[in-house]
Amino acid sequence: MTLDRAALLSDLRENSFALSPARSVPRPRIGAEVELIPVSAESGVQVPIQAADGPSTLPLLRQFAERHCWREEPSSYGVPRFVLPDGGIITYEPGGQIELSAPALPSATALVQGLRAAVAPLTREMREEGVELLSVGIEPRNGLETVPLQLPGARYVRMTEFMQSLGTGGERMMRQTAAMQVSLDFGADPLARWRVWNAMAPYVTAIFASSPVYRGEPTGDRSFRARVWRELDGGRTGCFACDDPVAEYLDFALRAPMVMSPGPGFLSFDEWNRRGCVRMEDWHLHLTTLFPEVRPKGFAEVRSADVVAPEWYAAPLVLLAGIAYHAPSLHAAADLLGDPDPALLVGAGRDGLSDPRIAATAAELAGIALSGAAAMPAFFGGEDIDEAAEFFARYTRQARSPADDILDAIAGSIPA
Repeated sequence: MTLDRAALLSDLRENSFALSPARSVPRPRIGAEVELIPVSAESGVQVPIQAADGPSTLPLLRQFAERHCWREEPSSYGVPRFVLPDGGIITYEPGGQIELSAPALPSATALVQGLRAAVAPLTREMREEGVELLSVGIEPRNGLETVPLQLPGARYVRMTEFMQSLGTGGERMMRQTAAMQVSLDFGADPLARWRVWNAMAPYVTAIFASSPVYRGEPTGDRSFRARVWRELDGGRTGCFACDDPVAEYLDFALRAPMVMSPGPGFLSFDEWNRRGCVRMEDWHLHLTTLFPEVRPKGFAEVRSADVVAPEWYAAPLVLLAGIAYHAPSLHAAADLLGDPDPALLVGAGRDGLSDPRIAATAAELAGIALSGAAAMPAFFGGEDIDEAAEFFARYTRQARSPADDILDAIAGSIPA
């Protein structure tokens, strides 16, 4: 028996895009996930989760968790996770990257405080043990061959097989990249926010690019992480034109190869459905294996930014929520951006703000976001706005991103 299109559309509308007719519109909240890449302070090699010999992060994380009252729990991925007192969760990514998933909170101020309260002491104590936690979009010194798959659970084993079948950068994405993902409510007008967030995606990539180096050499991309995502292909990345958002996302999901498939090979979900081999729970699992720039999950997960340094955590929050959560700012951004342009993702990752057109629009978006954030004093504290304003003044308004600091440091180290 097949799942009919109407049922899948209804499921997406109600559960992914928050368009249920009976839904209420709660007070806005905001969440985030930040990923950190552990490397040896001595060698620069990515540090594994567990190792028979040499450094590894799990013993250190366990010691830290015990001192800070984090609760260890088993996970389905073969290594434990840790629950923080505020409800945040520390997990591992397939290459041993450490991910902090903060709970959705009623203000950006509380979110920034919660993120820093976990990341700052963890970074300090790991450093004392010879492990640096990098806040950059990709591990800069070593190739994929130095980072084996760390998570033995079925999801990542199967995903590795899928990535290998494509012959693309998918394994590199899984094991060597790090992002800051921001979770935002859809609010009273989900489709308007969805459209603006998709249109913003290339600019978010350019503004926060921090991964210009791989294998110790400049790559020619301000965000090499973004390029790795483009290389992933396989019909599961990108942003959307938003002509008919729910139907467009349905077609995207149906075309995508099914990673956790009911049989051999990686046929599209649509093909497995036509064969009568999938159920609604398979559909829901399939949706978790799609990685567009903005992913609908009952809220929107904006995935476009390289991870930023902890001192700048407020900047992506101000940019995204300062626009979306303030109606005049949302309308101003919509007028500025026009239709989302999926093709712009390539130039945004490669050239970043060195592209004058991208830089000019990014600077305008920063101004709109700061105005919106200032109009929401209960959601954004003055320190958050000041921090974001400093970031935009130092980088965005100078047509620079953190990637340019890295490139300048490399240029300065080369003898004339």
